[in-house]
Amino acid sequence: MIGTLALPSKRKLWAEILIVLGLSLGASAIYSIVVLADRLTQATTISKQTATLNAPLSSREFFDFVYQFLAIFFDLVPVALVCFLLWNTAAPHLSRLGLDAKRPAFDASIGLGLALLVGIPGIGLYVFGRAIGVTVHVVPTSLAEHWWTVPILLFSALRAGLTEEIIVVGYLFARLADLGWSRWWIIIATSILRGSYHLYQGVGAFIGNFAMGMLFGWLYSRTKRVLPLVIAHFIIDAAIFVGYPWAASVFSWL
Repeated sequence: MIGTLALPSKRKLWAEILIVLGLSLGASAIYSIVVLADRLTQATTISKQTATLNAPLSSREFFDFVYQFLAIFFDLVPVALVCFLLWNTAAPHLSRLGLDAKRPAFDASIGLGLALLVGIPGIGLYVFGRAIGVTVHVVPTSLAEHWWTVPILLFSALRAGLTEEIIVVGYLFARLADLGWSRWWIIIATSILRGSYHLYQGVGAFIGNFAMGMLFGWLYSRTKRVLPLVIAHFIIDAAIFVGYPWAASVFSWL
C-alpha cells in the first residue's frame, strides 16, 4: 500500500512508465539514436558536426522569447504528471519522488559538491571526446543577447535538472522498485537511459552521462533525496549555458 492506495498491476505500471517516457525522455532517447545514426552516415565526420542546445526559435525577438518560454513550460508538464502519479495523500506528499524541503542546507551543499565533482571531469571528457573524434562540437547557446536571454538560459538549465532528475531518478526508481527490480538493476537501467538521450552529441556524451547516472543513482539509493541532484544538474547546465560566450572566446579551439 502507498498511502491509502493499492499499487496498480504490473501491466498497468509498465503502461504508465511507457506513457511517461513516451511523453518525455524516452522519446528524446529514440530521437537521439536516430540522430546519431544520421550523423554517423554523413560524409562529414562526427567531430566536425555541431549540436546546438539552445537555439533561436524565431527571427523576431518577441516571438523568440514566447517560443522559448512555451518550450520550457510544456517540457515540464511530464514532471507535473509524475508528481501527480506519485502524490501521497499524507505529507510529505512527494516523498516517493525523494522531494521535500526538510533539509535545504544538506541538499544545497551536496548539490554544489556534486556539481564540482561531475562538472570538471565532464569538461575533460568532452575535450577528450572531441580529440578522438567521437563527440560533436556542442554549442550550449546561439541565442542573441536580449534582456531575457540569461533568464531563459537559467530556466532552460532548471528544466533539464527537474526533468532528468525527477523523471529518470525519482519516478523510475519508485516505479521500477514497485515492479520488483533490484537497486543495481535500476541504477544501471536509468544510467543507460540517461546516456541514450544524449547520443545526439556523440558516443562520448553517452559515456559521460552514463557515468553521471551511475553516481547520481547510487547517491539517490543511499539518501532518497532528489533535490541535491536537481541542484547539481542546474548548476552545471547554468554555468555552461550562461558562461558559454566567454568560454567560446577563450577556448575557441574546442
